[in-house]
Amino acid sequence: MNANYSKLLTQILGILGVTGVSCLTILPAHAEEIRNAEYKNKTEIAQSVSNQRTNPRPSIFNEPPYNRGMKTPGVTPTENQETEKPPENPTTNTTTSEKNIVQIAAENDSFTTLVAALKAAGLVEVLQGEGPFTVFAPTDEAFKKLPQDALTDLLKPENKEVLVKILTYHVVSGNVKSTDLKSGEVKSLEGGNIKVSVDQGVMVNDAKVVQADIEGTNGVIHVIDTVILPPNL
Repeated sequence: MNANYSKLLTQILGILGVTGVSCLTILPAHAEEIRNAEYKNKTEIAQSVSNQRTNPRPSIFNEPPYNRGMKTPGVTPTENQETEKPPENPTTNTTTSEKNIVQIAAENDSFTTLVAALKAAGLVEVLQGEGPFTVFAPTDEAFKKLPQDALTDLLKPENKEVLVKILTYHVVSGNVKSTDLKSGEVKSLEGGNIKVSVDQGVMVNDAKVVQADIEGTNGVIHVIDTVILPPNL
């Protein structure tokens, strides 16, 4: 019995010894795999953070203008997502008409004196021509700034030549919009130069442009608040 017991004990110990070795072999290997996996995860996280720092996610403010507002196929904006609104059209003072500049003036209650003066000077047909013309048009209030009885005298037939000189001094050849005006001098149809200043609003000589770019079929009108006189008058 003792011999058999010893033999059995020896076998058991042998089995335990093999198992122990196996455990000692397997457990460290498994632990090594765990350590390797943890190291790999940490490395990948570090690389991801590094990539985010060196290659940050594009912002809408850094994208080219032609990419802004473009939708990604298959993606619907949610309530929390902001979509860029298209820019609103800028407002301008430009008024476009299908009539010529004389017809525009005749239909405007602010130009009754100017239209009467054009008729007295015989310039209606001229300014209804092809042009193009740029007219610095004085309002009725502008004509009232002239000396007393001056307008009445100008409208007399014997003063037609002077009236023509004054009116043609308000006209420039070409279609000159307010955006084309620069400080300096422009030549009028009368022959004299008009001094233009754009430093503080648009000024022509001592007159201020109060409304610009009324466009007609044969030119453009800029409304002024004072009658301007040619230098040689």
